[in-house]
Amino acid sequence: MNQSGIADEASFHYEGWRVVVVCFIVATFAWGAGFYGLGVYLAELQRENNWPASLISTATTAYYLFSSVLVVFVSEAIRKLGPKYLLITGVLCMAAGIALVGQIKAVWQLYAVYGLVSFGWAGTSLAAINNTLGLWFDKKRGMAISYALNGASIGGVIGVPLLVAAIGKFGFVGTQLVAGVVMVAVAIPAILLWVGGPPKKALPPLDALDPMPSVARSAAQIRSEAFRTLPFWTIVIPFASVLLAQVGFIVHQISFLDPIMGRDKASIAVALMTAFAVIGRVILGTLIDRLDQRRASAALFASQALALLVAINTRNEYALFAASAVFGFTVGNAITLPSLIVQREFSAASFGVLVSLVTAICQFTYAFGPGLIGLLRDWSGSYTVPFSLCMALELVAAAVVLIRAKKPLTI
Repeated sequence: MNQSGIADEASFHYEGWRVVVVCFIVATFAWGAGFYGLGVYLAELQRENNWPASLISTATTAYYLFSSVLVVFVSEAIRKLGPKYLLITGVLCMAAGIALVGQIKAVWQLYAVYGLVSFGWAGTSLAAINNTLGLWFDKKRGMAISYALNGASIGGVIGVPLLVAAIGKFGFVGTQLVAGVVMVAVAIPAILLWVGGPPKKALPPLDALDPMPSVARSAAQIRSEAFRTLPFWTIVIPFASVLLAQVGFIVHQISFLDPIMGRDKASIAVALMTAFAVIGRVILGTLIDRLDQRRASAALFASQALALLVAINTRNEYALFAASAVFGFTVGNAITLPSLIVQREFSAASFGVLVSLVTAICQFTYAFGPGLIGLLRDWSGSYTVPFSLCMALELVAAAVVLIRAKKPLTI
């Protein structure tokens, strides 16, 4: 308890931890349906409509690009709607979109439904969760975000196998309808029950609920000032580069491992990577508020590059499993760390706007990762060249992220 008698962030009874649980639930559905589930939709839409994979992949890229534009304005959306209604809107759009995926029979429907899912992704994924938890947490923000985003990994570990199994038994149409209903039935009551008004603390006003609008800068002014600062770009450039490499590797991991160890063992390697993403986020989440977050980021980027170096230079199955685990340890933290560096180096009033902006730029960049890796694979005849490029991006990112401001920032 603090001096005013209100439970503080370190207390188990602090209301913010219930919001963390809600964000964990929302992240599980968001990543399960709006990220990992996209591969399932591609396979099913291709089978049912006899469409080329390139057609559906193009719609997937459009989905990422459109949602990256929407993500820029998440902080303003929270200001107008409040965190509760932003999350509810995001869940409803995501649920409606995934229910309709099974009904797609024409190309225009594919783009329309993916457009709806884009609104859901913007309202339930990284920017929405970071902005929401930023209203409840300051000292324990790193831990709160890390724990909540474990839902993203759980969405991949549990969500995709459940979708695949259900489609095999009940069909694509029925499974997608049930998935949408389950998302609404689980997430909406949790949001209504546990997400209330943010606490009023003696802290600088957070952008999303600024009580001094006549004094505060607009979101456009904050973005404009950030673009002119070197520290902003030494967050954006390395993390966008790492996520491009990371998403590209994840999408192609099974295709890379299949000829070496077979599909079943390749799937185990993917599961191992995802499991270590959870482990890595929990371990670092417990410590990250006490660490130099730029140095921690550089170390994680270097470890991911080392994992890629091992992967392209061995055919030993145990070594490949180990490389997948090491790579996975960083996967979860790469989406958590940018917001924590923003929190530490920029003013609290800019947090929501800058986190949304960083997330949008990173998402816009990594949307091209799978396609770039695929093109280089086809051009070179193996994954050595594209994964070497990924390794180079990781190492450059490790160097760039260490560049920081020489004097305190006022943004």
